[in-house]
Amino acid sequence: METAFTELVGVRHPIVQTGMGWVAGPRLVSAAANAGALGILASATMTTEQLRAAIREVKSRTDAPFGVNLRADAGDAAERARLIAEEGVRVASFALAPSKELIARLKDAGVVVIPSIGARRHAEKVAAWGADAVIVQGGEGGGHTGDVATTVLLPQVVDAVGIPVIAAGGFHDGRGLVAALSYGAAGIAMGTRFLLTSDSTVPDAVKAEYLKATVKDVTVTTAVDGLPHRMLRSELVASLERAGRARALAKAVRHAAGFRKLSGLSWPQMVRDGLAMKHGKDLSWSQVLLAANTPMLLKASMVEGRTDLGVMASGQVAGVIEDLPSCAELVARVMAEAHTVLDRLHDLRPPHPPHPPHSLGTLPPPG
Repeated sequence: METAFTELVGVRHPIVQTGMGWVAGPRLVSAAANAGALGILASATMTTEQLRAAIREVKSRTDAPFGVNLRADAGDAAERARLIAEEGVRVASFALAPSKELIARLKDAGVVVIPSIGARRHAEKVAAWGADAVIVQGGEGGGHTGDVATTVLLPQVVDAVGIPVIAAGGFHDGRGLVAALSYGAAGIAMGTRFLLTSDSTVPDAVKAEYLKATVKDVTVTTAVDGLPHRMLRSELVASLERAGRARALAKAVRHAAGFRKLSGLSWPQMVRDGLAMKHGKDLSWSQVLLAANTPMLLKASMVEGRTDLGVMASGQVAGVIEDLPSCAELVARVMAEAHTVLDRLHDLRPPHPPHPPHSLGTLPPPG
């Protein structure tokens, strides 16, 4: 299935595996890439040396294109951008809007730039700055998220920009892919669905928590870092919501110390990164620290399996996912279902439509 997105990045299928911290490592990324999707390596929790090693490990596992997710507000963003260009990475994705200068630098090096956005105005901004495509995440998506549903946000962005749009937030199957294409998207991005595969390195006990969750067990809270954050309900989340300011600050400092040791960042760098996330938001000092080291809360669950000490970022689709296929099985299933849906829609068309049918762009004829 060819779309503007598959042509842009050179993958077989219009599917993206998102860059989830502590989840999207070399094993998952290479498995997604080998399945024909665009795998994106999460780099925010890596030092630059670890990032280079991870990129080379992915390249040793697959010849397919893949991407690296970068923090646009990180102090060493320019250095990381230079690194991925040196290593020949095909795509740079961003959770926050990269600067015009950073976009230009990456594009000059032949890297495709795909920021993730959560509002129409942000899509318009990065498109004007030269972004090659955008990932649009609606409120159903996991992690830091907005409050506008994908079905409302997606068509807004498609109508506003002239670059390929990848839809994220609420997708897990072929029906969703066809729905996104009907809105004008060039593909879909999935996080939770790829987290819940056999290729994901997330501990089995944590995967079990996701699989038993219902849609009502996925909540949005600001208690973790002061920003709307979609995750599974847990006792830790409840305790953070109940905690007073002094207790929250003490917990934030402990997590910050752990993240500082892990990342190699200095205290001034961590505070600066936290203040960057604070910009324009009413955050307490404990939330500023937590905003800078939320990765530690994710690591406790996603790496160490300690759901009592960590948070489990999750899209709402966790409530409808029931199995752990391999990436190859998942992508094949999504594409087969999408073609079945398109065939069914084709069969419903009258033989001589009274008006010219709407074009599906570069999609091949059904069947």
